[in-house]
Amino acid sequence: MNLLVARAETIARDIRLLELRDPGGGELPEFTAGAHVAVTAPNGMRRQYSLCNDPADRTRYEIAVKRDAAGHGGSASMADEVRAGHLLPIEPPRNAFALAPAAPAFLFIAGGIGITPIMSMVRQLAREGSRPYRLYYCTRSPEDTAFRDELSAEPFRANVVIHHDGGDPARALDLWPVLEKPSRAHVYCCGPRPLLEAVRDMSGHWPASAVHFESFVDAAAAQRPEDRAFTVLLARSGTRIEVPPGRSILEAMRAGGHDAPSSCESGTCGTCRTTLLSGEPDHRDLVLTEEERATRIMICVSRARSPEIAIDR
Repeated sequence: MNLLVARAETIARDIRLLELRDPGGGELPEFTAGAHVAVTAPNGMRRQYSLCNDPADRTRYEIAVKRDAAGHGGSASMADEVRAGHLLPIEPPRNAFALAPAAPAFLFIAGGIGITPIMSMVRQLAREGSRPYRLYYCTRSPEDTAFRDELSAEPFRANVVIHHDGGDPARALDLWPVLEKPSRAHVYCCGPRPLLEAVRDMSGHWPASAVHFESFVDAAAAQRPEDRAFTVLLARSGTRIEVPPGRSILEAMRAGGHDAPSSCESGTCGTCRTTLLSGEPDHRDLVLTEEERATRIMICVSRARSPEIAIDR
């Protein structure tokens, strides 16, 4: 669908808020808190953005776009070229980071632009008023903090801690006191990879079903200097596919005409979990347990340490 950009404004350093509406004034497809939409930027690149507004508001979608100068150009095109009055091609909302319906309480941890899906969640919870929550929001500085004024006011401020570290890891918020004792709350964490990995390490003693992650870093952005090409054997067909550095197993499969279920494509939702038959994997997800890592692999981000791995596809 093509949606009208009704409002475009800067809400923090390098972060633009876009309000999208139906050009005819009708209601938009419903969504649940934590959902995202795929947007085609003016330069033709397809990017995913979390919806920030309360799901009860069907008149608009709100997304926040952080301009990444080191990215592949999609965010720069969205931030620099999209203005009020433009039409943007948008795919219907999907959700791989939904609020657990039976959770009695919530603990939210956000870093930087990772606040976007959590804004929709806290807006819903504040409106409903039936389940308690606590939000820890980490940014470099006040100028880098999206939604700062809103979160510092009613009805949010009593439930929100905003921490600025100035970009210095030594000044990072100590989350251990928050996560040391498991509770009945569900943990939701969204932000840069180091934050997600720290929370994963500190929440290992929590029930796995109560800890949820979302990342906006794709496989190409997560590549490492030591990455080498390897081969993946699709055991069902006997097909061998070369996976070069900078490309995920999933992307290489698609290029060869072999698709597989996926959603987040950042190793946080579990949709692409695949049976590993042989070979030594290089796990880079935030989903699999230590026991699962012996027999499963997330093909959207993980790679191989051995020259070849075989998967059940």
